[in-house]
Amino acid sequence: MSIFEAGMMVCFGVSWPIAAYKTYRAKCVQGKSIYFSYLILLGYIFGILHKVLYSLDFVIWLYILNLIFLLTDIFLYYRYRNNSPYTQQNEVKKSCQKNI
Repeated sequence: MSIFEAGMMVCFGVSWPIAAYKTYRAKCVQGKSIYFSYLILLGYIFGILHKVLYSLDFVIWLYILNLIFLLTDIFLYYRYRNNSPYTQQNEVKKSCQKNI
């Protein structure tokens, strides 16, 4: 059983729902790095492959859950990437600056 790996995945994975929620609320992605998200995505894919090929246990579900939240954040990145805090849209401008 991979209790320490599960603990790491829970602690690390808490950030993705929070990040996705903040992106959704702010409706802008200023300061986010999509390349960092893709690097983390690749890490999750490697972790899932390792679990499937060598060490299948319950932790694979934590990898999958974290992957879903990360994919949600990536989707929101592309949805709001053109929103800028410097546009004429006052609501977007205020929410982006408030969350920076």
